[in-house]
Amino acid sequence: MEDNFSFTINHESDIPKYQQLVDGINNAIAENILAKGDQLPSVNSICQKNQLSRDTVFKAYTILKEQKLIDSVPNKGYFVAGETRKVLLVLDTFKAYKEVLYHSFVNNLDDNIIVDVQFHHYNIDNFKTIINNSIGKYFKYVVMNFDNKEITPTLSVISNDKLLLIDWNIHSKSKSNYVFQDFGKAFYHALEQGKDLFKKYSEIVFIYPKFTYHPKETVTYFKRFCTDLNFRHQVITNPNEFIIKKNTAYISVSDRILGMFLEQCREQNLEPGKDVGFLSYNETPMKKFIYKGISVVTTDFNELGIKAAQFVTNDKPMQYYVPTKLTIRESL
Repeated sequence: MEDNFSFTINHESDIPKYQQLVDGINNAIAENILAKGDQLPSVNSICQKNQLSRDTVFKAYTILKEQKLIDSVPNKGYFVAGETRKVLLVLDTFKAYKEVLYHSFVNNLDDNIIVDVQFHHYNIDNFKTIINNSIGKYFKYVVMNFDNKEITPTLSVISNDKLLLIDWNIHSKSKSNYVFQDFGKAFYHALEQGKDLFKKYSEIVFIYPKFTYHPKETVTYFKRFCTDLNFRHQVITNPNEFIIKKNTAYISVSDRILGMFLEQCREQNLEPGKDVGFLSYNETPMKKFIYKGISVVTTDFNELGIKAAQFVTNDKPMQYYVPTKLTIRESL
């Protein structure tokens, strides 16, 4: 009914007034304040109560009709057409394994849920803009965060029951909702599963470029693994120093390094899996087909997407670590 929905315009806001009305109705539908079949306030009513022009209200209602959220009946007014809910998915960058996550997430949502995707590219100003501009527009927020002290205060404006943190446990609290992968102990245990293959080589080299945003704890647990099992090892942070050597196994968090590795193998006539070894971080659909297959240590991004979708659809708390596994192929 009309009385279910009240709207207050912020005349000082930089957000256009028509967009404020669109956002307000979107949020009311997401919060079940407005349900399918409910009548919206008339154009005249909103104009009088909020000092808006008829063009502004018509523009907002037209946008909502285009989004199939509302419909109009001649001589009766505007009504909620469905129970569509909008979800914001914030990712760091769009890489092949993020595409797996995205499709898994979207394909496991109900048909009445619309997903908007934004990318922060590890830029805190971009991240803050995305979050600040999204408040009140979405039913749930699924956010892949990163290591920056301003992340927590930026996300504090979102109520805990609406926010899911994914991928990296860097800013969670005891009551936070999350679906994480473990970059430390789980990585160590995955390396343990491949210890017999690593014994084929005289040294293990971890290429951890300075330009990577991959969590540093992975390097810590790599060193611990090599020390515990008496593997000769080193960490290279400058890709320009990456020159492959026979009888050496390499681990990398960068697919750019994988390309350099395969190119050098061809130039030096070295056979991956025999003369040199390679273990790549993060599975992608193509790694099983590259060369004779690239060994990977990875979390299950498909499961990560499924769990994130469950948080959106079930309205229940979510705290879950997605397992990390080792997939052995010819490169190791």
